[in-house]
Formats: sequence, C-alpha cells, structure tokens
Amino acid sequence: MSGWLVVAGLGPGNEALVTPEVTTALAQATDIVGYIPYVARVAPRDGLTLHPTDNRVEGERAAHALEMAAAGRRVVVVSSGDPGVFAMAAAVFEALEAGPDTWRDIDIRVLPGITAMLAASARVGAPLGHDFCAINLSDNLKPWELIERRLRLAVEADFAIALYNPRSKARPEGFARTLGLLREACDDDRPILFARAVSTPEEVLTIVPLSQAKPEMADMRTMIIIGSSQTRVITRAGAPILYTPRSVI
Repeated sequence: MSGWLVVAGLGPGNEALVTPEVTTALAQATDIVGYIPYVARVAPRDGLTLHPTDNRVEGERAAHALEMAAAGRRVVVVSSGDPGVFAMAAAVFEALEAGPDTWRDIDIRVLPGITAMLAASARVGAPLGHDFCAINLSDNLKPWELIERRLRLAVEADFAIALYNPRSKARPEGFARTLGLLREACDDDRPILFARAVSTPEEVLTIVPLSQAKPEMADMRTMIIIGSSQTRVITRAGAPILYTPRSVI
C-alpha cells in the first residue's frame, strides 16, 4: 500500500509554532482534510487537493481520509493545536476500528502540535507548573452531568484546570454553569486566565479572580486556565505573571 495518512497539529495559530515535522508532511501531501478554518491555513499548490468540511462531521471526515490513503493518496488530516487533544486523531482511530480490515494496513502517523493550553500557559508564565487536568466543556459528545462531575472532582483534587470549548453561540449556558459550580466548590478566590486567540494578532490575555469572571469573557476561541489553590499572581510594572509552584505548601 503506497498511500499514507498523517494526523497533524497546526499549533495555536502562529505559523512559527508549526513544527518542522508537520511542515514536511504538508509539503509531501496530495490531500489535506479538516475543518474549514484549519484547512484554510494550508497554502494551495499544484498537486494538492483541499477537502474542507464542517465541524460536526468528524467521523465522515476521518473515513474519507482513510479511503483516500487506502487508494494510494498521501493524506494529511489537520487539527489546530495538537491532534491528540480533543481533536482528529481519536476520530481517525474510531473510524479505523469501525472500518474494513484493509484500512489497518495503512501507514498512519500522528504528528504532535503545540496545544492552546500550553501556548496560553507559556504566554502568562506557568499556571500548569504542577498537577493539572484538561476538560472539554462541549456537551456535543458527552452529557453535561459527566462534565459537572469531572469539574467537581478536579476542584476536589486541587488540580489547575484547562477548559477547552467553553462557550459557543449554540450553548452559551454551559460556561455560566461552570462558573457557578466553581464558586460553590472553591473555598478561595483563585485566579482565572482567559486567553483568546493565543499567538495570533487578535490575542487577548486577561487574568481575574474567580469572583470577577463573567460568562461573556469567553468564546470558542478562548482557552481558560483555572488556577489551583496554590496558583499565584506576581504583579509587576508590565503584565502580571501567573504560575503554580512545583512544590505543594
């Protein structure tokens, strides 16, 4: 089988944060598959076919990519950030497991990228410097009750928490419920980072205490990092530094 399939992370937005490994795969590809705005980040060229699709067809997108690779095409499925973090790598393997046995002979590789979580953390300091977890607030693929349980357990375990997909136009109420839950579960006014469009010209970084956080401060381009009870803010003349010490007091 001469074709291959690469699942690649394009990073948080700045082209300087795309890894050389991913750049090489994009240059070798015959087909690029992905969500419309991510495919738009790949420059057209002769011999390359772009396959942009809507965000709610991950399964169909993955199957299409596998079909093309099985037919001998060199296919790159693109995600923002890292493809293994709430992104297309898992969707590809779900389609692989459910598909024909011949797909299992395809050369499949996952190329990591810099996640929005890590990019946001680096921009303000090191809020993920100790134990942390990541939770996707979208209830498209799991019930809200499970999201709520995981949030409560994460607070109980005193993790710093990175929140993906906090607030969409279709479900604006989820993040408001999240803030209410956090205020009930936390016994302090811990800092929260709102990092919108990290590494792009539209980047906005805001650090506020939990009591001042509002639902409208977030949208689907916002990465939110909630500090643990140990997370600290260092004030200075410039932008403050947010970090979590490596040792527990």
